[in-house]
Amino acid sequence: MIATKSSQFQLDSEKKAFDLEHRRKIRFNIGKYNAAVSTGLAFYQDHELARERASYLKSTVINNLHEYLLEFERNFTARGGKVIWAQDADEALREIGKIMARRKARTVVKAKSMTTEEIHLNKFLEKNGIESVETDLGEFIVQLNGERPYHIVTPAMHLSKLDIADIFVKHLGIEYTDDAQKLVLTARHLLRSKYTTAEVGITGGNFLIADTGAVAVTENEGNARLSATFPRTHIAIVGIEKVIPKLDDLALFWPLLSTSGTGQQVTVYNTIYTGPRQPLEKDGPDEMIVVLLDNGRTNLLAQPAQRESLNCIRCGACLNICPVYKNIGGHAYETTYSGPIGSVISPHLSGLAENKHLSYASSLCGACTSVCPVKIPIHNLLLQNRQQVVREGHTDKEERTAIRLWLVAMKNRRLLDLLPARAKNWVLLRLLSQVGWSKRRDALEVAPKSFKQLWKARN
Repeated sequence: MIATKSSQFQLDSEKKAFDLEHRRKIRFNIGKYNAAVSTGLAFYQDHELARERASYLKSTVINNLHEYLLEFERNFTARGGKVIWAQDADEALREIGKIMARRKARTVVKAKSMTTEEIHLNKFLEKNGIESVETDLGEFIVQLNGERPYHIVTPAMHLSKLDIADIFVKHLGIEYTDDAQKLVLTARHLLRSKYTTAEVGITGGNFLIADTGAVAVTENEGNARLSATFPRTHIAIVGIEKVIPKLDDLALFWPLLSTSGTGQQVTVYNTIYTGPRQPLEKDGPDEMIVVLLDNGRTNLLAQPAQRESLNCIRCGACLNICPVYKNIGGHAYETTYSGPIGSVISPHLSGLAENKHLSYASSLCGACTSVCPVKIPIHNLLLQNRQQVVREGHTDKEERTAIRLWLVAMKNRRLLDLLPARAKNWVLLRLLSQVGWSKRRDALEVAPKSFKQLWKARN
């Protein structure tokens, strides 16, 4: 029997939830982030006001997205930049392939980018004989190990220092060392030559600035700057929802992004790219191309109830606070975007029917909503997704039948009383076993006599 994505998710989640070493690593790493975030928030005079302003600005943009995107394109192309509108992953890859062929590219240096993971860019380049080198340390490590990123912000969060040392020994053939500084220097030494020989550099973009026509990239290692500066061609692949109105708005969004994600007041490197090298400039690429990626985002845009999820600035705060994510980890989701926000948007980006199970991977505790820097009501949107799953008929046939029978019985008191307790217990057992309730819980049983029978006997 072929495993569905839902059944595979159940198996992977159960395996990770009972992997005590995995849980130890995740809780240790997330615990450090949460402690830093708590300290970072203390620097805000009014953090709630900042969240309110950010939420208002992002909602304004999303509700007028076409206007801001056209403004960005107009201002960006005025300085010699090029814009490619990609409706889906295939179109984005096809256009990127044309650029690679024109540049006769053999090597690409790539900064950390979730959109490139979303369109599976590395596999595409490899298939076309082009070496794609991840330059972010965490991404470099998981690429060596043949894994997808574990976390939106920290790709190798699931690995300990000893795990990384083993990966370097296995894939790079170095002498074993658990000295973190030596491991970092090994990666740095290998990557330095790649920057200067690569024909194309690829980055993502944290924000698209409409009034300036610029791409803002924030990072902690400086590799994105090197990837964008040394190669003659710089490609930035950015989701269409990343627009903000003005350059001045970065003063609000940059600290919110860094503080919510890692607890920093601001990340180490914050760069604004306004296009290719200008006539009087000494460095920079000969050409800069921005790929504006839709890939299902307009599906969300068309749904007023779930549209607010496009406000996300990818800080990772909801992942770090989520009790489900902290137990099952990022790989169990088998999607580019994991955790609470991933469970909201992935069904709409990749297909509701195939990814409906993600919206149920939540206790709806609301912790994710409480930490979101742009005040996305994530737990409410997960509930909206569940309602949509039912409304569009994506639930299992057996579940629908059980619910219909329950509804008929609950609306007919006489019929409910006719059913003996044994029959009711059989229905409960069948229904709850379908959703996994009974796997580690005692079976629910109704009382031998109904309340009506007990009341009648008493009087």
